Amino acid sequence: MKKTLLFITAAIISLQVSATNRPDTDAEDIKRVIEKAYIDGLQNWGDPEVIRQYIVPEFVMLRLAGNEIQKLPIETWISNIEKQKAAYPDGQPYPATAKYLDIDVTGTAAMVKFELYRQGRKQFTDYLALYKFEEGWKIVGKTFYRH
Repeated sequence: MKKTLLFITAAIISLQVSATNRPDTDAEDIKRVIEKAYIDGLQNWGDPEVIRQYIVPEFVMLRLAGNEIQKLPIETWISNIEKQKAAYPDGQPYPATAKYLDIDVTGTAAMVKFELYRQGRKQFTDYLALYKFEEGWKIVGKTFYRH
């Protein structure tokens, strides 16, 4: 009886731990956010409201130009997308796709490394930082390397 009770207690604790630490589920949730907001949204000129749903207003892309850091806030990027959509009403002429290289999750923080492709050619290696809020994962920042 004692062994059975010990086994049941261990099983319950194990289930509780696995329910709170679900790296596979977090990784899939993070990929969905990146696909919706970053790939379909920012790169392929999608719906600005979807972008805003999954990217925090404080988001900034940091770009190394020469030996200087340049910042691109999310609202500036969205404004640029709106201009591109007006110039190309049929949509992004060269849609982007992603190849995920690494999704590193620690608690409520994550860093994702992936390659961005257009027309089958690698264009960028992107690094996105995310936090898990009460309502789910959101993108908070970006750095990248242009190939």
